[in-house]
Amino acid sequence: MMDLERLAAAVGAVDVVGRAPVELSDLAYDARAVTGGAAFFCVRGAHVDGHDFAGNAVAAGAAALVVEHVLDLPVPQIVVVDTRAAMAPAADEFFGRPTETLEVAGVTGTNGKTTTAVLLFAILAAAGRRPGLVGTIEARVGGERRGVKRTTPEAIDLQRLFREMLDAGDRSAAIEASSHASALHRLDRVRFAALVFTNLSHEHLDFHADMEDYFQAKRRLFLEGSPPAAVNVGDEYGRRLAAELPDALTFGFTDDAAVGPSALDGVDLKLRGRFNAENALGALAAARLLGIDDAVSARGLESVRGVPGRFETIDEGQPFTVIVDYAHKPVALETLLRAARELATGRVLCVFGCGGDRDREKRPQMGRIASELADVVIVTTDNPRSEDPQAIIDAIVAGAVGDVEIEPDRAAAIARAIETARDGDVVLIAGKGAEQGQELADRTIPFDDRASAREALRSLGART
Repeated sequence: MMDLERLAAAVGAVDVVGRAPVELSDLAYDARAVTGGAAFFCVRGAHVDGHDFAGNAVAAGAAALVVEHVLDLPVPQIVVVDTRAAMAPAADEFFGRPTETLEVAGVTGTNGKTTTAVLLFAILAAAGRRPGLVGTIEARVGGERRGVKRTTPEAIDLQRLFREMLDAGDRSAAIEASSHASALHRLDRVRFAALVFTNLSHEHLDFHADMEDYFQAKRRLFLEGSPPAAVNVGDEYGRRLAAELPDALTFGFTDDAAVGPSALDGVDLKLRGRFNAENALGALAAARLLGIDDAVSARGLESVRGVPGRFETIDEGQPFTVIVDYAHKPVALETLLRAARELATGRVLCVFGCGGDRDREKRPQMGRIASELADVVIVTTDNPRSEDPQAIIDAIVAGAVGDVEIEPDRAAAIARAIETARDGDVVLIAGKGAEQGQELADRTIPFDDRASAREALRSLGART
């Protein structure tokens, strides 16, 4: 519970209209989630303005509003400059400043966030620190697995999760910290005990103005609050960041990294690929910042046998390798294809597409990368959302060097690659990873690359 005056103080109110002795029982930013006695934050989004739904919130029982301009509604209103930015300090106070107690290890960067966070979670577990998890694939609270809507939740949801973790007996947490979350103030008031920077490459330029803006969103997390930092100096942006952070613990495949490849000597890392070794180095560096012994960290790293949808092998006894991965960015796809080439004794076959309503510049780049590094490329549909799937495919193909195949039906494209594969080949299915649906203009339909691959493999086996 929180009274109106305490909430006004927490958010740095410009004004309070209709002051009254109100006790607030919850915080909400979605009118559909309002319960009796809640404070409703009228947040301006990219497509809708929460002020337009304030009446619905009041009708649902909201006892107060947090607004950027006063509305003609019969409840107290706290006026702030930015309602979105106000959510984090409000939630931090409302839920009892959970990260003053919960030890939070964060991971930020373009690629490797999910895997590094999972590895950190395993290390924290091995160290007996009873961790929770917040990431792209799932959240874990007190050992319970939960579905997630976005990589880093909105500030109210995130602080609520932290409180629930503490109440469920968790004493630490590994979380993915996205650039969107930084720019949109979701991570304000998270007191990081350690923060990892993995890398930065072309992505999210539908949201960020340019690469510099993207970098600044990441950089902000390290400069505000000055958390203990582990930085990958094998990445050019990581080197730039480390130059500003003299106390950072550096890691990576460079001679000057404080935590280099030799730190994994003797560690039976189950995750394949150089990029996963780099992720492990980041997790190990963060663990050192948290005071965890390397021998304990090694046990944690060795306990991770795979991460769903991240370089995940699909095995139905076939004489070739099938790998499903979330790679949906140019550098990620390149890294993945090079790793696949190292595994192949035959050809590399790649099935991929690009998402609609997202960064369009990367489409021809990914077409070029796939056509240069794979022997067979099948361009298909990813999550087209409101865009024409064929237009997305055409943009990808425009960047390709040489011939590529086109099969808009993703299940058919996966089946085609598997039917074409021979002994020693590697079939790489990229873009969606562990996602359970395909986003269309008006709905999301059930779809899982891994299930489609298994179905195609079993069908192949039935015919042989």
